[in-house]
Amino acid sequence: MLRVYTAFSTFALILLNATLWAGSPFEEMDQRILDCNVVIQKVLDMPDRTIPRDLLKRCRGLAIFPNVVKVGALVGFSFGNGIVLRRDEQTGQWSKPAFFKIRSGSFGPQVGVQSVDLILLVMSDKGVEGVLEDKFTLGADLSMTAGPVGREASAETNLRFDSGILSYSRAKGLFAGMSLTGASLAPDKQANDVYHGPDITAQDVFYEGKGSLSENARLLTETLETATR
Repeated sequence: MLRVYTAFSTFALILLNATLWAGSPFEEMDQRILDCNVVIQKVLDMPDRTIPRDLLKRCRGLAIFPNVVKVGALVGFSFGNGIVLRRDEQTGQWSKPAFFKIRSGSFGPQVGVQSVDLILLVMSDKGVEGVLEDKFTLGADLSMTAGPVGREASAETNLRFDSGILSYSRAKGLFAGMSLTGASLAPDKQANDVYHGPDITAQDVFYEGKGSLSENARLLTETLETATR
C-alpha cells in the first residue's frame, strides 16, 4: 500500500509541475520543440550508444517524446506529448514538426514511476501515413522493435531495415513490468491548432509544408540535417 501511495503521490507532483507553466499556449508548444531538440542532441552525442546515422538517414519519420511518464500500481498507464517530423525521400529534407500524443494502459504486477525519453524511427512512407490516423497502435498497426545502437552498428541495420518502427529510449528512475508496446499514437489537434493555426493538420504539415516554423523548430531541423548530411 505504501508503494501505491508513493507512486501516485509522485504522479500528482508531475501533474502539478505541468500546470505551473506560465507562458502562453504557443510558448508552451515551442518549449516542447526545444525539449525534443535537447533529447535528440543528447542521444546523438552518446559515443557508444547513439542511433546509427545511416538509419536516421533512411527513416521516413522521426518521433520524439520527452519525459513519457509511466506509472504503475497494479494498473499501469503511460502518457506523453511530443512531435513527429517527416523526412522526404527525394530531397532528404525534414518537415516542420507536428504535435502528437502517446497513451497506453496495462494490467499486472507493476509498481513505480518512471520518466522515459522516447525516440521512434518510422522506416517507411506507409508507416508515416499510418501514424497520421486518429489512433495508431505501436506494435499492432505496425511492427516495432528495439533499434540497434552505436556508431558501428550499421552491420545490423540491413537485418532490421524491414521493421516498421525502431524504438530508442533514455530511462530515468525505476520501473518494472510495463512496456510501451500497444501504446496509441495520435495527432494532438489542440497543440497543432495552437502552434500551426486552426484546422492545419499534421498531414498538412508533412505534405503541404503548411504551419509555423519557430526559431526552436528551425534549430531542431538543423540538428537533424547536420546528423543526416
